Amino acid sequence: MGWTAADIPDLAGRRVIVTGANSGIGLKTALELARHGADTVLACRSAERGEAALAGIAKAVPGARVSLGIVDLADLSSVRAFADAQVKEPLDVLINNGGVMAIPRAVTADGFERQFGTNHLGHFALTGLLLPALLRREGGRVVTVTSLMSNAARSIDFTDLQGERNYSKWLAYGRAKLANLVFAKELGRRVPGVASLAAHPGYADTELTASSAKSSGSRAEAVTYTLGRVLAQSGAAGALPTLRAATDPAARGGECYGPRLLARGAPVRTALHPRGDDPEHGRRLWEASEELTGVHYP
Repeated sequence: MGWTAADIPDLAGRRVIVTGANSGIGLKTALELARHGADTVLACRSAERGEAALAGIAKAVPGARVSLGIVDLADLSSVRAFADAQVKEPLDVLINNGGVMAIPRAVTADGFERQFGTNHLGHFALTGLLLPALLRREGGRVVTVTSLMSNAARSIDFTDLQGERNYSKWLAYGRAKLANLVFAKELGRRVPGVASLAAHPGYADTELTASSAKSSGSRAEAVTYTLGRVLAQSGAAGALPTLRAATDPAARGGECYGPRLLARGAPVRTALHPRGDDPEHGRRLWEASEELTGVHYP
């Protein structure tokens, strides 16, 4: 049968932050963490949707230790404000899950291409700003959620990080998710005091995939999504690789977890994109990210 949510250990006394926790895989992740006793912070962009998620978890898990924090990953001032409020308490696990998928080209509050800016740069800044809290806990972990779509990109185009010359929404998404994987690996190389892992959900039926298909206006894309739902696993199943990376005592920094059958199945250690383990790719992305965000890791 493989690893399931029943294998999550008792998390009482542990504090976890989950970005994008108001829906989809983020919400399923936060729900299971709360169910197993973690002090769980829902890091959400929308206060209204965050409150709804908070109420849903409280109803499903009476007595859950769960709270809401507002952060817009597409606005570095919001990231800093959230981190300032959260860094005062020790942190056991940060789960970098939130993001946007396959949207028409737009820019963040800081002028970054929105998919790269939200999915990668927002999390790069947040992780760096929360690092002091993570280092106050022995065994602190960072889990960064990537995607099978990282394979849509051969590499990160460091000459056009903002997609100004040539923008394709799916290629931009693939590069942003490849950046998530490269970041997870490079973080482990640079900060040995924290275990940095990656996870991907395979193909999961979530609000993110649904909204992407509906907003595209493309009949072919909508049909592909509809057919894909037949093969997709549930959002709860899609959250299991993240949960295993975050809670399994046997999980180690540098590992990536995903479904056994690539798109679906029980979570196992897996390889994803070969660029993830390329130190030169990691160095270039790290240096560019520090320059763009102004966040320099100690």
